[in-house]
Amino acid sequence: MSPRAAVRAAVLLLGGALLLRPAPARAQEPGPLGVLQGGVPTGDATKGEIALSLTGAIERGLRYNLGSILGEAAVTGAEGARKEALADLLPQLRAGVVESRQKINLAAYGFSGPGIPQLVGPFNLFDARAYLHQTILDLRALNRFHASADSLEAARQDEHGARDLVVMVCGQLYLQAVAGESRIAAARAQLDTAEALLAVARDRKASGLGAGIEVLRAQVQEQSLRQRLIVAEQDAAKEKLALARAIGLPLGQGFRLSDPMPAAPAISLGVDQAVERAWTNRPDLKAAQARVDAAEALRKAAQGEGLPSLAVSGDYGAIGNDVPGSRATYTLGAALRVPLFEGGRVQARVREAEARAQQERARLADLRARVYYEVQSVFLDLKAADERVGVAESARSLAREQLQQAKDRFASGVADNVEVVQAQEALAAAAENHIASLYARTVARLSLARTLGGAETSYAEFLKGQ
Repeated sequence: MSPRAAVRAAVLLLGGALLLRPAPARAQEPGPLGVLQGGVPTGDATKGEIALSLTGAIERGLRYNLGSILGEAAVTGAEGARKEALADLLPQLRAGVVESRQKINLAAYGFSGPGIPQLVGPFNLFDARAYLHQTILDLRALNRFHASADSLEAARQDEHGARDLVVMVCGQLYLQAVAGESRIAAARAQLDTAEALLAVARDRKASGLGAGIEVLRAQVQEQSLRQRLIVAEQDAAKEKLALARAIGLPLGQGFRLSDPMPAAPAISLGVDQAVERAWTNRPDLKAAQARVDAAEALRKAAQGEGLPSLAVSGDYGAIGNDVPGSRATYTLGAALRVPLFEGGRVQARVREAEARAQQERARLADLRARVYYEVQSVFLDLKAADERVGVAESARSLAREQLQQAKDRFASGVADNVEVVQAQEALAAAAENHIASLYARTVARLSLARTLGGAETSYAEFLKGQ
């Protein structure tokens, strides 16, 4: 698998982890490609190109990437659910005015006999009244409120996790675009060399020192490298389009990348320290713990359905045949509810809630272990990436020396240009490996920032040493 294909697969897996994380009352969202690599275009396009830095791209992605926006909306929805659950515990006050004209058949209500009229009315009735209801003791409602508060905390941590993923995705897309421009520069340099060698081959043939096959071979190599440049330019243009979409640039806005590939300073953090930091800071772990707490609160709420509840209510108002003749009246009351037998409904709900709590605890334990292995894996990637860069730099230097010697041998007539073509291909492969290794090293540090949690504030530490 090529480095770019591997990165795209990693983006999809990260997006899948975000979308597949269980969240109560969350609507079905689009696929990971649409969420993490989507954005909301904001602002008006300006004439000419704007300079876009890595930091600027990430900051804009955090504002306008679709993942960030959906995360904020999920928090807003969870806040609404918490307020709705709180309403069951707060006083409820309402008021109303009723004015009617009635005629009543007393016989229909069972009032009949000598001296009792069958019909009464018509008469007017006016009633203006305020009603108050207050829950005094309801463990079910209380624990449901606690569960909604824990769900809100889980949604907030999910938003933080989504923002970490946005940093990861936008950073990767920016680095992909930088690597694409590096491939263009390498392809142009190789094409310039091929054109110069083609001119040498033609001169050698014109002077009778070279064969026509050398010119033909040089032409084939020149055309091959020209095609490679076209492909590199096309890929780089598409990578910039993907970046523009993810960070919500205005439609049609031209831009240039102002940052080169980061130097990727050395990392002094040890594996054990990284694991502890990830266990402390990872938003998905905090969200999973909040879901465990919410599930426990829902279990207590289910148990509360079988316990007594107490509420008081009352009303105060004026009633009469008309407004001037109305008289003040009021009602005060208390209601005690004591469940005795509900057909096993409470026990069934408790068992269901216990099962949910058990599932959330298992997910938390699994996630904690997964974070441990993710840290281990990232450090393996960091070590391998650093070694790859060293080997790639050495190979590129040797390939350049090989090409120079092949050119000298060809120019002096010691050898034909077969060696030159082979050396050109070796240098092209070495240049591609060097670009890919630099990209992999930088992405590994970006992955470390996300794996440890808080990538929004720590990515610069691992990419730029800030």
